Amino acid sequence: MAEPTLALDIGGTKIAVGLVDDNGSLLHRAQLPTPDGDPESIWAVLDSLLTESLAAAGGRVRGVGIASAGPIDLAEGTVSPINIVEWQRFPIVERVSTTVGAPTRLGGDGLCMALGERWRGAGRGADFLLGMVVSTGVGGGLVLDGAPYDGRTGNAGHVGHVVVEPDGAACTCGGRGCVETIAAGPRMVEWARSQGWVGADAKELADAAAGGDAVALRAYRRGATAVAAMIASVGAVCDLDRVVIGGGVAKAGALLFEPLREALASYAGLSFLRDLQVLPAELGGDAGLVGAAALVREFPA
Repeated sequence: MAEPTLALDIGGTKIAVGLVDDNGSLLHRAQLPTPDGDPESIWAVLDSLLTESLAAAGGRVRGVGIASAGPIDLAEGTVSPINIVEWQRFPIVERVSTTVGAPTRLGGDGLCMALGERWRGAGRGADFLLGMVVSTGVGGGLVLDGAPYDGRTGNAGHVGHVVVEPDGAACTCGGRGCVETIAAGPRMVEWARSQGWVGADAKELADAAAGGDAVALRAYRRGATAVAAMIASVGAVCDLDRVVIGGGVAKAGALLFEPLREALASYAGLSFLRDLQVLPAELGGDAGLVGAAALVREFPA
């Protein structure tokens, strides 16, 4: 049996480690919450997951792929996730490669999500693909001409920070009017509450919209319209053929996708965008792990 690829998916709420075979199937998966605390306490959680997964692989893997929240720095092999404030320029590639003793490749979590969906999910066969996650934030990654597009520093594809409302609300990135300020789950809830809705969180908002609540439906339409405007812009720049959207907000299904496709039809007027497909993701929370493995297997550094 061929040696599996070790895959890591590092985010602000959880750290997952898995073993992926040559068919893109997960052979083993382990996950723990991302702890608060100093950088070494976070590393200790990751190290324990690495130890468990290496044991499951019999101590041998063909390589390691790391999907991490960003910003990242490919040249330095470091990560500085906005949602893991304790990790600033953390030398993740050096730490992991030393621990595992195998070639290690780093990629943004949005890029790895896109690669995972292209390998085993809704992005199969797409050579010009945008993979997106619409959840507590809005992230993304690009596959162009069949290859991952990292950009200059490794941070290409941060589509959540495309500006769609120039005079809009302040964003956590330091800018204003980004897609994330309108379409991210907590921002949709915030807007709905400003309009008189009395629910508590994104799940309640989705339930209210599914039940026909007028304000909740407007919140979804507002978020979907912002995402559609961004897709039209990125699609025109990159000549995309497919967009795959996952994440908690996308789990609302038709509540998001129907107004999104309707708005996209009015924004994407160029002839080469008329066949652009927008599809729900298929791999759920495993897309980052599968994509991190694809990064190592198909596109080694």
